[in-house]
Amino acid sequence: MVLLAAPAAAQDVPAPKVHARLVAEDKAVAPGGSITVALEEKIATDWHTYWKNPGDAGAPTEIQWTLPPGWTANAIEWPRPKRLPVGPLMDYGYEGTPWLLTRLTAPANATGTATIKAHVTWLVCKQICIPEEATLTIDVPVGPSAPDPAVAKDFAAARALLPVTSPWKVTYALGGTLDVYAAAPSLVAAHPTTADFFPAHTGLIRNAAPQLVGYAKDGLVLRLTPAAMLKTGGAVEGLLVLTGTDGSVQALEVNAAPGPVPPADFAAPASGGDISLWLAIAFAFLGGLILNVMPCVLPILAMKALSLATHGQDGRSESFSYAAGAVLSFAVLGLAIVLLRSGGAAIGWGFQLQSPIAVAGFALLVFAVGLNLSGLFEVGSVTAGEGLAGRGGLVGAFFTGVLAVAVAAPCTAPFMAAALGFALTQGALPALAVFVSLGLGFALPFLLLGVWPRLLAFIPKPGAWMLTFKQFLAFPMYAAAAWLVWVLAQEAGPRGVILVLGAMILVALAAWLWSKTRDLSAAGRSIGAVAALLVLVGALWGVGSLHGNAMAPAPSTSKLGEPYSPAKLASLRAANRPVFVDATAAWCITCLVNEDAVLSRDSVKSAFASKNVAYLVADWTNQNPEITALLKENGRSGVPLYLYYAPGAATPVILPQILTESGVLGALGS
Repeated sequence: MVLLAAPAAAQDVPAPKVHARLVAEDKAVAPGGSITVALEEKIATDWHTYWKNPGDAGAPTEIQWTLPPGWTANAIEWPRPKRLPVGPLMDYGYEGTPWLLTRLTAPANATGTATIKAHVTWLVCKQICIPEEATLTIDVPVGPSAPDPAVAKDFAAARALLPVTSPWKVTYALGGTLDVYAAAPSLVAAHPTTADFFPAHTGLIRNAAPQLVGYAKDGLVLRLTPAAMLKTGGAVEGLLVLTGTDGSVQALEVNAAPGPVPPADFAAPASGGDISLWLAIAFAFLGGLILNVMPCVLPILAMKALSLATHGQDGRSESFSYAAGAVLSFAVLGLAIVLLRSGGAAIGWGFQLQSPIAVAGFALLVFAVGLNLSGLFEVGSVTAGEGLAGRGGLVGAFFTGVLAVAVAAPCTAPFMAAALGFALTQGALPALAVFVSLGLGFALPFLLLGVWPRLLAFIPKPGAWMLTFKQFLAFPMYAAAAWLVWVLAQEAGPRGVILVLGAMILVALAAWLWSKTRDLSAAGRSIGAVAALLVLVGALWGVGSLHGNAMAPAPSTSKLGEPYSPAKLASLRAANRPVFVDATAAWCITCLVNEDAVLSRDSVKSAFASKNVAYLVADWTNQNPEITALLKENGRSGVPLYLYYAPGAATPVILPQILTESGVLGALGS
């Protein structure tokens, strides 16, 4: 039944990388009947051959049959392929011992023994590609059909790898992304661990780009990066390969037509699967508490201190008001992220500072707080009457909590990463519980002051020193504003900087006009208020013109490495080189502190150099779906994230958000 192949050896390669043979499923074929013949390819270790669509490079196996008169051969039945990254490219093909099945049909008058010949050509690749070929022959007797038990299990295994027609309707929507939707509520419940799309033809998608899996209410959505030549209107054909939680794999043939695709949550399903809801709530609480001492929150700590110093023993209500502002802000911000992600937005924790208009707005707000602390203008007064003072203090404390959350949100403290990774894979209610717990942890110091007022005894009594202290605290606000202007420079370039600086001048002018006209007559106060409002509107109009005018992602602000891309990472790993990935952003102060305090040290640089570690910087200052995908793959929703890929390792080592010199050196094995 089986004859050995005689593959042609490539030049300078003494032995073929693929040994091929033909295998018949039955011992004989009846006249007018059919028989399945398999082409078996035994591929050398670390080499691969190609699927019918080879991907970015390569060529599929081809079979030219020489059959007796009246015999016919169907097309090859291709088993499901694998994604095979080769440097910056993505191939689709096979490793190991694939079986390519072909159905042969004998004529009704067939007799004797049929000699079947096949001239087979294939391309086999590793770091180089070698064309090989073989002429294979097999004799098939004509007679009563009888299965060959010796190969029955092999053919059953080969058929298990063949795709089947999708039982679900599949549609797609083409925009900036190509979203393929399988209307299957059962997939939402099953939550496959992986889902991969293999296009049937070239020119449909960017093969090496990440494929994001999302879940809508009634099915699965796969978000792909379309090829430049892809136009809507035609069908999108290919294989959807799903891996179940039990390890089973199913390949579905899909023929998607243009149609509606519902909003989906594109959080990685596995990212939150390692912890329970209660553990995520506990982690969020601890992370929120630690967030109080993160570098990005330090400027707001000054405002907290001033608030307590102002009210002394009467600060209990203010403590609760501050806590309410913080908890509510975390809940609103968290739900906003969940809702935006369910609508298909590839965003994560800290997304708001990826918008130039949001950065400029924060800069103006912090600058205005500094002007208030410096005394350029007053909002309320502690001498304006007990009732007004009390009401103003509570409102001020509430918005101090809101401002603290706004500035703290881009940071990720220890324990927060796992909790946020869980929350962003859940529905609205579990996510809300996690974000409220995060807010409670963040507000805990003030909550303790409210519950146990005796702790306020440690706060100095109000006195003349408060004015000097208040004016001094303006400088951390100015420093925070300067930092935000620097962040804006990375996102919107010189034009963004000049716009926000001009807006700051106008905000200062508006504050001065407001302050100088407060002691005039009613008409004078009205004129001053209108003038201040017009100037302020001019400032906001200038900042508003930044919307939609952000530059393309700027080169990395880090001086330590080269820009990250999935293709670059794949290329370095294929070359068996160790890789350190630094996911950072200009607006992440924790990231900058880690870079200056640890990653820039001579000992760390020397360790990278001595071990030939490639340093890739994934700069998330501006929105970047490839970096968002990297974060999700590693169960994170924001920066910083530090990954070390050891040579040959299947998964990276994830370092803590707060780096230490010994921790980095330990991860490198130094």
